[in-house]
Amino acid sequence: MKTINWDLRNLTLQTHGGLRWSDIKRQLTDWQHSIRSRSELESLDDRCLQDIGISRGTTDLEAAKPFWMT
Repeated sequence: MKTINWDLRNLTLQTHGGLRWSDIKRQLTDWQHSIRSRSELESLDDRCLQDIGISRGTTDLEAAKPFWMT
């Protein structure tokens, strides 16, 4: 599995027009969080999944989603 690592803390430019960089940073950060969360969920063993009340099938469905889908 590939690892994506973005450092968006220092991105402070402003665009001319509709989107601001703060909006873009927020969206990229949300996507990064989705990627990380799904990867961590996928790495849990069945006992851990049972403890939190999620089935392996649900985990597989969530992990298969593209990063931009919530």
